[in-house]
Amino acid sequence: MTAAVPPAASGPSSKLATVLRVTSGNFLEMFDFFLFGFYATYIANAFFPATNEFASLLLTFMTFGAGFLMRPLGAIILGAYVDRVGRRKGLIVTLAIMAVGTVLIAFVPGYATIGLLAPALVLTGRLLQGFSAGVELGGVSVYLAEMAPPDRKGFYVSWQSGSQQVAIIVAAAIGYALNSLLMPQTMADWGWRIPFLIGSLIVPFIFVIRRSLEETEAFLARKHHPTLGEIYASILSNWRIVLAGMLLVVMTTVSFYLITVYTPTYGKSVLKLSITDSLVVTFCVALSNLFWLPVMGALSDRIGRQPILLAFTVLTILTAYPALAWLVTAPSFQRMLVVELWLSFLYASYNGAMVVALTEIVPASVRTVGFSLCYSLATALFGGFTPAVSTALIELTGDKAAPGLWMTFAAICGLAATLMVYRGGEARRLVTAAAA
Repeated sequence: MTAAVPPAASGPSSKLATVLRVTSGNFLEMFDFFLFGFYATYIANAFFPATNEFASLLLTFMTFGAGFLMRPLGAIILGAYVDRVGRRKGLIVTLAIMAVGTVLIAFVPGYATIGLLAPALVLTGRLLQGFSAGVELGGVSVYLAEMAPPDRKGFYVSWQSGSQQVAIIVAAAIGYALNSLLMPQTMADWGWRIPFLIGSLIVPFIFVIRRSLEETEAFLARKHHPTLGEIYASILSNWRIVLAGMLLVVMTTVSFYLITVYTPTYGKSVLKLSITDSLVVTFCVALSNLFWLPVMGALSDRIGRQPILLAFTVLTILTAYPALAWLVTAPSFQRMLVVELWLSFLYASYNGAMVVALTEIVPASVRTVGFSLCYSLATALFGGFTPAVSTALIELTGDKAAPGLWMTFAAICGLAATLMVYRGGEARRLVTAAAA
């Protein structure tokens, strides 16, 4: 017997409200992740003091990346839970775990006060955030795909990434205000903690609005919800889909962390631009992403996912490194803005089609765990360490444009995955299997 349409999905205004409720946790996740990248220098001084600035910063970025190593574990454990008990309950659990990690980073005293316990607790907070985030993106994307009209899935799913851009806009605006109001030494001593405190304070509000979510019709309509054993067996039997999905996500996750989380540090530490310049550029990048994501998601509903994925992986391969090479020859606010907006266009256009494509190729019965595993593996192995890899590449090669090579490699992965998935009607077979 088919379940009735949930009240949250009954009309345009209620659909909008549902999108806002389901993406709220995504907002919190990216808000904290961006803050960690932007305030990396302050965090390094507070928790990872070292005689060498490069070593201190690299330790901070390695801690940032360590959270991503927990994502595959979160995808497997929490993803299976979501596919077993429901999208709504799973999204509430992920929010609770994420909140604990956020509070830890906001309130842990510095190394000078409690010694080695300080970086240990910060690392614990990052690991908890990573464990939660392992299924947060997948849970949100699957929920949006299942509540969207069939011919508008690309547009609706794009708001998973759109909520992340809103988080970056808010975080950048707060950062700009703090840097205008507080002295540099005050920011270094304790001012950088204020945005993390704000993130902690909005957790209860997000928890309340998420509790009002309805379960998706697609989940309620399924006659059989697989056991944990069936879920893991299905993932193993569909390892080709997991591999292809992971490679699809590499382009997205590397590009995203390069142009958002790493940009403030790149502008300040590498290009020697002002903090204000870096914040304004990041703010503009987030606005650009927020515009292009739904536009390209909607376009993929009209012309298909494949043309967009092919076009923007090739464009990235051809232009990512040359764009950064042009920037570093004469660093300036204007050049950085132009280059970052171009990279934003490449990332957001590709991602607008990629996320919904991934929801379509993963079998429906294990859609959350499958999607989350693909995304988490790509982020853990590639994207999450983008700030650390970029920092190391510049140090090893002496080439300030070296992060462009990392983005080029990610685009090659995306192109290979697109060709794997869409060759000879393979996509139709995968989508048919996923719907079964």
